[in-house]
Amino acid sequence: MRDQLLHLSPDSNASLQAQIRELLVSAILDGHIPSGSALPSCRKLAVQLGVARNTVVLAYQQLVDEGYLISRERSGYYVDKDILAGRVAHTPRAQMHTATAPDWSARLKMRPSSQRNIVKPHDWQQYTYAFIYGQLDPVLFPIADWRECAREALSVVAIRDWARDRIDIDDSLLIEQIHTRLLPRRGVWASPDEILITVGAQHALYLLATLLVTSGSTVGIEDPGYPDARNIFAVKTSRMVGLPVDEAGLIVNKNLDQCDYIYVTPSHQSPTTVTQSLQRRQLLLRHAVDRDFVVIEDDYECETNFVGDPTPALKSLDENNRVIYVGSVSKTLAPGLRLGYMVAPPELIREARALRRLMLRHPPANNQRAVALFLARGHHDSLVRRLSHAYRDRWQVMGGALARYLPDSTRVPTFGGTSYWVRGPAELNADHLQQQALAHGILIEPGQVHFMSDNPPVNYFRLGFSSIPADRIEPGIRKLSNLIHQLI
Repeated sequence: MRDQLLHLSPDSNASLQAQIRELLVSAILDGHIPSGSALPSCRKLAVQLGVARNTVVLAYQQLVDEGYLISRERSGYYVDKDILAGRVAHTPRAQMHTATAPDWSARLKMRPSSQRNIVKPHDWQQYTYAFIYGQLDPVLFPIADWRECAREALSVVAIRDWARDRIDIDDSLLIEQIHTRLLPRRGVWASPDEILITVGAQHALYLLATLLVTSGSTVGIEDPGYPDARNIFAVKTSRMVGLPVDEAGLIVNKNLDQCDYIYVTPSHQSPTTVTQSLQRRQLLLRHAVDRDFVVIEDDYECETNFVGDPTPALKSLDENNRVIYVGSVSKTLAPGLRLGYMVAPPELIREARALRRLMLRHPPANNQRAVALFLARGHHDSLVRRLSHAYRDRWQVMGGALARYLPDSTRVPTFGGTSYWVRGPAELNADHLQQQALAHGILIEPGQVHFMSDNPPVNYFRLGFSSIPADRIEPGIRKLSNLIHQLI
């Protein structure tokens, strides 16, 4: 084995023992260390890598336990000849015959990649002033609490429970916590057979679109609104109706009459963050009965309310089963968990469960159990309080900075959420501003993707504050203001 085959990374978060194990496994599986060949002695490899001999001994012993190595007394460690048994020998790939390959362009029945989507840089954390929406500030993540729940979810007893194939069944503890703790906070009372766990809120929307929407269905979407919801429903129907929004939320008028389904974000409208008034909610529900349409309520960011008490969910006012409720823990706990839930009549939940089984059977059971424990032990309630305090501070700092440095911009009245929706000067192009801002370490989100029109206004942009420290907000807005004044 050549000396340069193994080297440790000083930037790795893994332990030295784990790094050595990973390097050896890769070398064995990739054929760089031939089957049956001897490895350097523990002492020699320790000197080569600059680590303690016991670190190498432990790594070797772990590989023996896992079947990669065999130990021969007074001889050393060797690659087990059986470790590569059953693997197909690697051969160079034959040249592709493109003339006889399928015409994928003709075979594709739809092209989701052509839809207008929100685009976020994967390296957003590298920007000094990352006014990005929907991302997590690692400082606010409850690492100790989450590790506690994750460790218990990985106990022997827990693994025996969730490791089996559940087919289409959700974690009973998680359903109980949603039923008794999350939903009552929103004024929603639902029985367990009315709740389905999903892989985030978008999964719930896709299930609903598949089950309820056909090419002849008409779906109403807030305009401006949530692009992913618009795109999900657009996969099923081209009959989409943009519904205007004002300072009191979705406007209830004759535009709704032609709709079979209406998608709304009443708690904090996406992207404007306005809260739909109680009067509008009641009017919307009466209109749903009179015009026989169904409302799909996406209750995202319901926990972040900075002025007054949180408004109960639209579903809590529903007396006619006209509202399907979609919720998620992504915005409070972590976006990467992708865990949400849907509340609907048992008949619809039963079919959604059957459809989910065809797609992915059920969300990962270990994640379900960890989240259930997180909820059951009160960690989520504690986290919501901490986030509310932190976000309120950032909300106030950003509001003050916008008033100071961009006084001519218009901001829709906001009472919570984790972003500001800003209308810049009429002559501003937010796409151009975004490109200029990136060069100065400032990350913003142009707003035109949220509009349904083919010629949307280009002077809107969104400024998120969930992932940026409070002390960076004011200088970031100041720099952004200077760029705007240079562009117009």
